[in-house]
Amino acid sequence: MKNIGFIGTGVMGRSMCGHLIDAGYQLTVFNRSPEKTRSLVEKGAKLAQSPAEVAAASEVTFTIVGFPSDVESVILGENGVLSGAEPGHIIVDMTTSQPSLAERIAEVASQKGVHSIDAPVSGGDTGAKNAALSIMIGGDVEPVQTVWPLFEIMGKTLVHHGPPGAGQHTKVVNQTLIASGMIAVCEGLLYASRAGLDLTKVLESVSSGAAGSWSLTNLGPRVLKGDYAPGFFVEHFLKDMGIALEEARRMNLCLPGLALAHQLYLAVAAQGHARDGSQALILALAEMNRVDW
Repeated sequence: MKNIGFIGTGVMGRSMCGHLIDAGYQLTVFNRSPEKTRSLVEKGAKLAQSPAEVAAASEVTFTIVGFPSDVESVILGENGVLSGAEPGHIIVDMTTSQPSLAERIAEVASQKGVHSIDAPVSGGDTGAKNAALSIMIGGDVEPVQTVWPLFEIMGKTLVHHGPPGAGQHTKVVNQTLIASGMIAVCEGLLYASRAGLDLTKVLESVSSGAAGSWSLTNLGPRVLKGDYAPGFFVEHFLKDMGIALEEARRMNLCLPGLALAHQLYLAVAAQGHARDGSQALILALAEMNRVDW
């Protein structure tokens, strides 16, 4: 495989595309906002006018877009990937989306002789830039093995969890863990601030011990700098938690910690920070406590 398609060249997709180009692959790209493809075109990527055109020029098409409705439109819609894909084509959706949608896409694709893999990722903008993403994979064994070398270019931790939908279920677990963890990071920093501690020294002390986490190490320093640039948008995190809560209800699970995190992030969005990074949770909690941050 040399001809790769990539749809969605935003915060993470742009870096992921760059790694594939650097590895010698010919990329055809599409984004609803064409200006977001400019740096990739300058590196040699071809710009397509539709998802169908991307698929027609490629053997494998990756997608990483915003919401399940975007996934459905880009893959199953008019001028979508499936309308341009030939038998044997492999679709790899790396969006965090609904497990049931991943299963449906795989079923519809198979009727055309096309393979579909769900492979959501974790690691944010930093993981994408450093080719260190965790990739959670669902799909049939043979197409997964075919695209495995491409996953290795973009990620560091690759796990095949089972049939279509299994990757998305695993990402639900991932987001559930992150949601409550971000509350702990922000509450800990608020406590340290109210106690009059040096927050930089506090991070130095707690990051390497039992309280350490990816969020604390990578997002804690951003919070101290007032840097709320999105490695991962609040509005996308709300989407992910909504999927997780929907799946939990379907499985008759009570997840009160996740429900609380969802409510707190709704407050973040209501305060005007839906397009900021998930670390903007500190602002909502600071407002609740009348803390200047």
